[in-house]
Amino acid sequence: MGAAARRAVPGRAAIAGIGQSVYGRSTGRSAIDLAAEALANALDDAGVTPAELDGMVVSFGSPTGADADSLAFTLGLDLGFYSQTWAHGRFTATCIQQAAMAVSSGMADVVACLASASFSGISRPGKGKRTRSPNIGGDKDQEGARESGGGHGEDPVVGMTSPGAGAALAAQRYFDRFGATSEQLAAVPVAFRNGAALNPAAIMRSPLSVADHQASRYVCEPLRLFDYCLINDGAACVLVTSPERARDLRPPPVELAAVLPLPVARDEFIWAWPGLGVAQQREGLWRAGAREDSLFSVAGIDRADLDAFFTYDAFSFVVWPALERWGHCGPGEAAAFTQDGRIELGGELPVNTHGGLLSEAHVLGWNHQLEIVRQLRGEAGARQIPGAAHIQWGNVYGDAILYRAAGA
Repeated sequence: MGAAARRAVPGRAAIAGIGQSVYGRSTGRSAIDLAAEALANALDDAGVTPAELDGMVVSFGSPTGADADSLAFTLGLDLGFYSQTWAHGRFTATCIQQAAMAVSSGMADVVACLASASFSGISRPGKGKRTRSPNIGGDKDQEGARESGGGHGEDPVVGMTSPGAGAALAAQRYFDRFGATSEQLAAVPVAFRNGAALNPAAIMRSPLSVADHQASRYVCEPLRLFDYCLINDGAACVLVTSPERARDLRPPPVELAAVLPLPVARDEFIWAWPGLGVAQQREGLWRAGAREDSLFSVAGIDRADLDAFFTYDAFSFVVWPALERWGHCGPGEAAAFTQDGRIELGGELPVNTHGGLLSEAHVLGWNHQLEIVRQLRGEAGARQIPGAAHIQWGNVYGDAILYRAAGA
């Protein structure tokens, strides 16, 4: 692969509408029902009719979510383009990028990027109780096991029992290597909970302190209870179209100023930057380089111009290597960087201002995209970052989108 293929490119698309379902620990509703609510709200937000929707990309299918073809059939959609990724939360940006490519190539005009999940389960005959839907990770994760120790590296084939075990492995290595502590890590879930407290849609809004975090039990050492994301029902939808079409629709458009795809290599591990020395990785010291820098140069800004940073936070620890992977601090520096309110609203670089997967809801990273759009439209209410113009979505996995507000 040539070097040019490893650099950011302009997104050539815009977000035209967003929508969500209610979020809840157990709604008793199917994934299709939740998806229909999110899609209807997104279409209404954009001022687009169902007949104008001609594309769909789904990032989380059955059995916990809803597959693209099932959604199209059940909802009566007439699509000329649709696609679906595996049932992993890391494909959020990939779906948006696929939608952008479909729009820019002329294959579709308006594409719904959609994810839904219902963990409520089904009633047990004769017992009236509800059970969890199939496990994600561990010995029951048939889809994850298809990777055979690939990018996830947390499946039984390599000795891991769950995504949490993989994240704990990376966290323990990071703690040992850089002298970080659990008390320092508490700053991440505390910051996100403070944002969730200002978010009416958030499931967890009660106060959380460092002391609360430290008093909570270990789930998989060194990660404690409040280092783990929520498990809940919910759906979210993002409508992607051309910048020209978006300008004619109801809300102000949010542009995809630059995008970077998800990389795959032997040194990639889902919960760490390459070189931390866990799972299949060789040991090294990560530094943001030309690939990461290109995201900002293509968008025509510097890192210092960012108003916020959003990242997948299934576990609080992964926020640290994500900040480091994208050059917001050096390797091993995130533990100190995230202290003293730096990543909270009003701080130097606010992160996941809605509460993230840790406190708002686990919607597979899609609720992050909705919050980014709200911030850049100036619609975040009590959480609003004044004058927000540029926000980065950047995963520890190596994919990214740089969003730009209208007129910025």
